[in-house]
Amino acid sequence: MWSDWQGGSFALPPGADFCRGVVAGLMARVAGKPPEALAEVTIYVNAGRTLRSLREAFDDHARQHGPILLPRLRLIADLGAGMPGERAAPLARVLDLGRLVSRLIAQQPGLGAGQSVPDLAQSLADLMTEMQFEGCDQSSLSDIDARDHAAHWQRSLRFLHIAAGFYLGEPVQDQAARQRHAAQALADLWAAGRDLPQAPVIVAGSTGSHGATRLFLQAVAAVPLGTVILPGYDFGQPDSVWDSLGPQAEDHPQARLAALRGGGVQPWHAGQDAPAPGRNRLVSLALRPAPVTDQWISEGPGLADLAGATAGLTLIEADQPQQEADAIAILIRDAVGRQQPVRLITSDRGLVRRIAAVLDRWDLQIEDSAGEPLQLSAAGLFLRHVAGLFVQKVTVDVLLTILKDPVTATGGPRGDVLRHTRDLELRLRRHGPAFPDAAALREWADGGDASRKLWCEWLAQALDMVKDGSDRTPQPVPDRLAAHRALADWLAAGPGGKAQSSRLWNRADGQAAQAALRHLADHADRAQPMTPREYADLIDTHLARHAVRGSDQGHPLIRYFGTREARTEANRSDGAVVVLAGLNEGGWPQALAPDPWLSRLMRQQAGLTLPERQIGLAAHDFQQAIAAPQVVLTRARRDAEAETIPSRWLNRLTNLMSGLTDQDGPAALQAMRQRGGTWLALARQMAEPRYRLDPAPRPAPVPPAPAFAAISVTGVAKLIRDPYAVYADKVLGLRALDPLRPEPDASLRGQVLHMIVERLLTPPPAAGTSAQALRARFLAMTAEVLAQEVPWPAARAFWQARMERIATRIARDEAERLQSARPLVVEASHSLPVPGLTLRLTARPDRIDLLDGGAMAHVYDYKSGNPPTDAQMEHFDKQLLLEAAMVAKGAFPALGPVTVQGVSYIQLGGEGATHPRKFTPEAAEETWQKFVILAGRYLRGECGFAARRALQKSGDRSDYDHLSRYGEWGTGDAPVQMRVGDHG
Repeated sequence: MWSDWQGGSFALPPGADFCRGVVAGLMARVAGKPPEALAEVTIYVNAGRTLRSLREAFDDHARQHGPILLPRLRLIADLGAGMPGERAAPLARVLDLGRLVSRLIAQQPGLGAGQSVPDLAQSLADLMTEMQFEGCDQSSLSDIDARDHAAHWQRSLRFLHIAAGFYLGEPVQDQAARQRHAAQALADLWAAGRDLPQAPVIVAGSTGSHGATRLFLQAVAAVPLGTVILPGYDFGQPDSVWDSLGPQAEDHPQARLAALRGGGVQPWHAGQDAPAPGRNRLVSLALRPAPVTDQWISEGPGLADLAGATAGLTLIEADQPQQEADAIAILIRDAVGRQQPVRLITSDRGLVRRIAAVLDRWDLQIEDSAGEPLQLSAAGLFLRHVAGLFVQKVTVDVLLTILKDPVTATGGPRGDVLRHTRDLELRLRRHGPAFPDAAALREWADGGDASRKLWCEWLAQALDMVKDGSDRTPQPVPDRLAAHRALADWLAAGPGGKAQSSRLWNRADGQAAQAALRHLADHADRAQPMTPREYADLIDTHLARHAVRGSDQGHPLIRYFGTREARTEANRSDGAVVVLAGLNEGGWPQALAPDPWLSRLMRQQAGLTLPERQIGLAAHDFQQAIAAPQVVLTRARRDAEAETIPSRWLNRLTNLMSGLTDQDGPAALQAMRQRGGTWLALARQMAEPRYRLDPAPRPAPVPPAPAFAAISVTGVAKLIRDPYAVYADKVLGLRALDPLRPEPDASLRGQVLHMIVERLLTPPPAAGTSAQALRARFLAMTAEVLAQEVPWPAARAFWQARMERIATRIARDEAERLQSARPLVVEASHSLPVPGLTLRLTARPDRIDLLDGGAMAHVYDYKSGNPPTDAQMEHFDKQLLLEAAMVAKGAFPALGPVTVQGVSYIQLGGEGATHPRKFTPEAAEETWQKFVILAGRYLRGECGFAARRALQKSGDRSDYDHLSRYGEWGTGDAPVQMRVGDHG
């Protein structure tokens, strides 16, 4: 029945509907045979997606021509499934290798610098898998001459011998090895003429990207009833180019197919011609192996009119990724409105998420049959966040991240949980601590109602499970996993709730996460003990290898594919728009991951594939996808960090077209860009606000009098430099939120240093105290305050060293001051009514000393940075001069009215020097009178509170710049007075 079957190597050209072409060619070959003949045919494909598409193609044929018996459809990866012995789970093998890697790093820490054990174990497992696919064993490593390599590679090679002896030994356990053994066994059997197939065996859609598959394809093509159907074969490529596609041209799109040509490749089905043959010739010439310029010159003039060849191509070159996503989304919306399918092909998942976010405005979802990576799902993110709680001490932002997670506390009512979370956030922002713990939560709960106490106890118990992130010792992975699961269940349940009822486990992503953790638990005892960081890395990589598909599969006209799937899925006979997105270097093609185990030369000597092969496979995917009838090429000129480089294939295509002036190449390229410009224009239009408002003027609001009832001496400088900030603070009652994650910044340093000197002077040291005693007391106070107020070890050490550096100078100057003065006012708050105004001026001087038996006083201020100059004090910084005026007017009861002899700054940094400033009592009184005049003008509503009136630097920021809409106006714009509020 099969005597007329013609075997060998066949192919379909780029752009052909591959699966329907395979079916059409097969049905033509079985025409006239009995119906059961088709059922005897076996078809192997390389991917589950291709298998589903092939079934769909057979279903379409049956609907058009009547019922048929399906052939046997198989996956190439299932070769060897029937081999005796148990197949090892990939996770178990990775964990086994982790033990080896852990021992290696313990002996040679340099080998694992910058990488965790789980990451290194996974990369080692990938290398072992590749060796099995390529038929390499431990002896292959002996072919590597490591004498000319760095010591790092020599140590790595010695370890690989050990790992290969363990991993590649008998019995065969791994899927890759079983597939290689099965392919080799079939090849040997068929080469000997035994057990030859009695019915056609077809391998369709594979490029033989690794050794096991290539061996199987070559074995099938060699038997009489064996047939190999290659995807995207360039029939127009000259033989001279085919002959040059050796190991030095691994990055060429046809390089892998060249190894499968054998006795020649024939068209599989005459009815499946390329939809755009002219474009195929153009792309083929553009992607020739380097150097290509001479071939462009010699063969370029032979190309047909390029305007027709590129009529179905559109080029979108956006300024940045969001504009690229907007343009693609609008294009998809337009196609769906015309009932035209769209296939989005890219390796950039981030770009896909951007596009999906834009499409959501039209209630459109992208169908992604591969599913969402489990690590990015709600359950996966929650589990990763929970694992991260064990890694280090819990900070405010980390705690709030877990509390605000949509999975947290979903096992019961969530209203009180959100309310208490908000209150706790405000509390922690304002009062800390920087590292919240169970004790701090229980202390805050004491002042609240029963609901808060219940909630705080629930959260405190969760933090008790974490142990403040202080556990750094390696622990068995089963114990880590049990603690992780227990904390995840507790947090997901919420106060009084149940984990089984929470969002964590009862949806599709939760069920997938539960299965993934159960699989990890089954093999966890094979892993080496891990630190919390290593365990968190293990969870990340483990969840990343799983996917979850929700019940909503998206719009049937919008489908997303990875770049590998472009081989068989990009071109279908449905008139779809094919969008090739993210065409930048590092995106498509993706950047090659570094191999921590073998150098490029070592891989070549061992018989492994070169890294460039991945580039060649990606190039073949691109060549196949760009051959569709209607294609849109997109890229962004910039990303979040810098300018991008166009994909090498897009770069070659545009460069070739730019040089073919006789074939109207530049005009054709310009037309491609113009078609893309239409979508970019629509994207810009969509990004424009619906209503355009005039820019806000520079505000100078005039509130009802009096605007405020009190102002501090430090606030007077702000009233001079940025009156709007005083208005926002005093009139509107707005305060800037404290940072979500407290840091040891300049503000905290100033507060801490002031606390140190306050304790040094409380009570004031006795006159005659030696400099040595003062120095010892100063350093003791420093250590005490830093231990209480600065929970960051590095900052404590740095600030302690800073104080030790200036301690001698501070103590010596202090001993001299104590000879004739006594500090009577230290960080004490007092106020003074301003005559004629409903206003009080408040002050909290750092220090005021009484001199000469009480006849004179000296005002000091401590500065952690550079103190103000005399010029700055004259024009803006009035703090010390106003404090001196208040002293003279008796604002401080401990002093009474007394004449001020001088003012000085003591620098708690640099050299620890004291900086006297120019001063006279008359200057202090003059400053007071000017302040009264200035405050009066604002309080009586005679002038507005202008924004950024006289900031020290144009780049200085105000807490209220967003409120004043700074940016819509500039510092060159005149303030516009505007009456606000009820003026009566």
